Amino acid sequence: MDVRAPGGGQLSPDGSRLYFSWAVTGTAQVWRLDGPNRFPVQMTGGEDRTSLAEITPDGKTLVLSRDRKGEENPGLYLMPAEGGPMKVVQHLPKIQTAFSFVSEDGKWLYFRSNDVKPNAYAIYRYGLSTGTKEIVFDEPGLWFVAGHKPDGRLLLAKATGSQAMEYWEWNPATKSKTPLLGTDKPGDYRAEYGPKEGQLLVVTPELGNFRRGYLFEGGKWTPITPDLKWDVSRASLDEAKKRVLYTVNEGGYSKVHALDAATWKPAEMAKLPPADQYAYGSTTPDGRFTVFSVGTATDPPQSWIYDWTSARLTRWVVPSAPEVDTTTFAVAALEFYPARDGTKIPAFVRRPKSCDPAPCPVVVQFHGGPEGQATPGFSPSAQLWIDAGYVLVEPNVRGSEGYGRSWLDADNGPKRLEVLTDIEDAAKWARTAFAANGKAPKVGVMGGSYGGYSTLVAMTKFAGAYDAGVSIVGISSLVSFLQNTAPYRRILRASEYGDLEKDRDALVKLSATTYIDKLEAPLLLIQGATDPRVPVGEAIQMYEATTKKGVPTGLIIFPDEGHGAQKRENRVLQTGHTILWFDRYLKGKDAAAAKPN
Repeated sequence: MDVRAPGGGQLSPDGSRLYFSWAVTGTAQVWRLDGPNRFPVQMTGGEDRTSLAEITPDGKTLVLSRDRKGEENPGLYLMPAEGGPMKVVQHLPKIQTAFSFVSEDGKWLYFRSNDVKPNAYAIYRYGLSTGTKEIVFDEPGLWFVAGHKPDGRLLLAKATGSQAMEYWEWNPATKSKTPLLGTDKPGDYRAEYGPKEGQLLVVTPELGNFRRGYLFEGGKWTPITPDLKWDVSRASLDEAKKRVLYTVNEGGYSKVHALDAATWKPAEMAKLPPADQYAYGSTTPDGRFTVFSVGTATDPPQSWIYDWTSARLTRWVVPSAPEVDTTTFAVAALEFYPARDGTKIPAFVRRPKSCDPAPCPVVVQFHGGPEGQATPGFSPSAQLWIDAGYVLVEPNVRGSEGYGRSWLDADNGPKRLEVLTDIEDAAKWARTAFAANGKAPKVGVMGGSYGGYSTLVAMTKFAGAYDAGVSIVGISSLVSFLQNTAPYRRILRASEYGDLEKDRDALVKLSATTYIDKLEAPLLLIQGATDPRVPVGEAIQMYEATTKKGVPTGLIIFPDEGHGAQKRENRVLQTGHTILWFDRYLKGKDAAAAKPN
């Protein structure tokens, strides 16, 4: 838990300082470096997770976001760039306040909030010198600012589903909005203003199976990234309108590329150190410096700054790995297992060097989302399982991000019934693939959020496939989840899981609580009390139902956490109890601590 890599970070406008998030205190806080490899200065403290949202154009003020107890109702604050007390912009109970942007003249801070209606976002602006607040746009809908112009025009995006989006331009001078993209038929669009008036830079799979970068102008689509059999994850135009950076998801491995914004030809860029995962961060307003994050399987991610003018690459942040030799970490191998319909399901596998006795027990970990993706690269949490003597398998079942639109949409709504068997097929494959000495291994299942849902389904609907399970903030009933989740999320999740009325029969068939009578193997439930996404009732109703079965069941509720443990001591308890649970029920260790009180 002490192996901590800082976030990529954001440069001050003049490129002389780097501000970044780091959980070295046990909770993510904001830190500052006054030059490459300098001693970091801690800017924020306390027990609540805090992150940097923006630096004002003059470099004098930080805009910070802080949440309390994982409630996902963050507030916005201001702090001098040199450090000092925080000044609240807005932080209200049970209200989300999310940063949008700071105007080029440094006068206004824009943000969105659901304080008018719980299931809609209004757009506000706050005077940085006056401290006054006013509504800019408050039509009903899940709106956010995707771009802005110096004359005050806003590119507004309205989320209408888990992936669907429509885009409008709002002119505050005329109080009118103009449809730009997806308004006739919302689609999977990720758009921002392009380098010229009337242009949008868009990443979308709507013109093919894979996400690709385009210029959209006058109703015409012009591709600007290559035609690949991989998804373009994101693309961004720098503030100086000199270049576009974009990331390609190559089956879980991220690569960064650059384009000249004048010619749309590949631009010369930093020759980054060899790595599994690359990511780009902020670029200074003049376009000169860009932050890159570089991560390998055996080294924590590092922050590098590239000077486009001198073509010089400098490492700024060295991560911490006290008392741990990360060069011994297991490297994930990409493997595939067969689904019952013949589809090959990708999975990343980490193995211990040896097991005594063989075979090693196996833990299958399903990712969240469900639009998430398991990726290779550096992972201290994954290495814990290898050191404990387990094979760790992380599948990307149908519905996962990164493999094209048809794969991503394969589990939408009632279609989930057709591909949910990918969960059971992983266990069947594991018992054969990791057998040794003619003996099949014990197989456990775990996951968080949607991965927790997958775990509960694995233990009930597919009872017998796995020998033990640990569900972290998992959905036990899609019906009660959709009824009780936060209003702003209900709209988005319905397009992914199904409509409460129209698809109710399918939702019941897809819920773990429907198959509780089939449960036969030990199950541990872990939950945050203040979780707004998956309410604590999902774990409680599952626990009450499983205890009646007489099957070994445990329940841990963190009173000061929301959707997953964030604080160091809670993460230690969460991970430690999970390992103890599998040690007892996969290895047969008589660990009294394996069953929480």
